Amino acid sequence: MEIIVKGRNTEVSDRFRNHIEEKIAKVEQFAPRAQRVEVEVSKEKNPAQADNSKVIEITVIDKGPVIRAEASAADQYSALDLASGKLFERLRRSRDRRKSHRRVVEKVGEPLTLTAEELAAEAQVEPAPEAEVEATHPTRPETTGEAVETQLGDSPVVVRDKLYEANPMSVDQALYEMEMVGHPFYLFIDEETKQPCAVYLRHGWTYGIIRLDTTVH
Repeated sequence: MEIIVKGRNTEVSDRFRNHIEEKIAKVEQFAPRAQRVEVEVSKEKNPAQADNSKVIEITVIDKGPVIRAEASAADQYSALDLASGKLFERLRRSRDRRKSHRRVVEKVGEPLTLTAEELAAEAQVEPAPEAEVEATHPTRPETTGEAVETQLGDSPVVVRDKLYEANPMSVDQALYEMEMVGHPFYLFIDEETKQPCAVYLRHGWTYGIIRLDTTVH
């Protein structure tokens, strides 16, 4: 399993990098087939955000859904503990879901021609390694996984634009993907209607779905 550590607006010391690698090695206990883990360490420049100035984002690239966790704290070690705790819990749920899926398939007597990981990969929306591009004029990413950051005129506002590959999936799979990346919403193509959709968290255990009618002119 490859572990990639990178810094955004901050330097990552060798000591902290080694600490990250030791902690992230636990990923293999939950996802033995994980191919790559990306850890991004960033610093919030706004002095008003001093209590949450260190941000850690961890992304696990596996044959199944991409699983991501993010946390912030006043120091990078605390942020790493919080982010890794969220990540391990999501990895555990993902592992349990795969086991449950395998039991259901075996129960109905269908041949297991694919592993649980390969079945999950059928609906995977996995971005390629991201490429950062600085721009002074509005532009858009052209390749899957590419991210473009554009500053709006002379303002301090920076817009980050990233291109993903969209594979059709069910609403149930979209909700699962949303949970695994820890976002309050998830964009996808409905495999039944072929409509662009977004699922989002409302409150408690209720969710919403927004659909776009692309037939309107």
